[in-house]
Amino acid sequence: MIRKCLFPAAGYGTRFLPVTKAMPKEMLPLLTKPLIQYGVEEAVEAGMNVISIITGRGKRAIEDHFDISYELENQIKGSTKEHLLDDIRDLIGKCTFSYTRQVEMKGLGDAILKGEILIGNEPFGVVLADDYCVNDGDGVLLQMSKIYKKYKCPIVAIMEVDEENISKYGVIDGNEIEKDLFMVSNMVEKPSAKDAPSNLAIIGRYILTPEIFDILRDTKPGKNGEIQITDALMTYAKRNMVIAYRFKGKRFDCGSVDGYIEATNYLWNKGS
Repeated sequence: MIRKCLFPAAGYGTRFLPVTKAMPKEMLPLLTKPLIQYGVEEAVEAGMNVISIITGRGKRAIEDHFDISYELENQIKGSTKEHLLDDIRDLIGKCTFSYTRQVEMKGLGDAILKGEILIGNEPFGVVLADDYCVNDGDGVLLQMSKIYKKYKCPIVAIMEVDEENISKYGVIDGNEIEKDLFMVSNMVEKPSAKDAPSNLAIIGRYILTPEIFDILRDTKPGKNGEIQITDALMTYAKRNMVIAYRFKGKRFDCGSVDGYIEATNYLWNKGS
């Protein structure tokens, strides 16, 4: 039902400087795979094999990763290392990749709006690759796509966070309509702990409908002078319905050094 998934990947990754000065943060490895590959694998599991990526200057490594490297493949053909490319070959075979650039860094909402040319008039997933999510059963995006089949409205993934971390996230308030499903009545971008409507924070997984593009066009810059997807979704919620889903699984904030190390240790101990 949902074929396309959008990956906003134009940010500077300043929390990982100096390594991200010349290397996209989305290409930081968790063991032997870059972060963005885990995200694409999650999208494919959910049936989304049309992959649209918003890039920026210095992000060519992402395009090169999701392409055939004839010289490298010829070099290791027939060797004991050839199987190391099996996963990425499989993704390249299953997916179609398209790219456009976000020329100015004006927020996640602006990055998603830039993706309209790639998405068109259909529902789509959004994955922020520096949020690495795991679950023993269905991946987070697959869980959300099953909910979309029932409700046919935008869905945001949420998790409970500690009070001291509230100000790092968009935060929702709403009425629980099913177990772990909330009809959103309020959304606030990076509130202080005292102003937060709850401790339910939005993480980097969304399912959106194409109506969001027109709303984003009319959304004024908000927190930090950026166009916030949180503000656009709040407008949508006032007109129709937005659902927040407390997902099953664990999320690692690989946009932070601590979260990145935690995710690496998790995979190492798991033996992946």
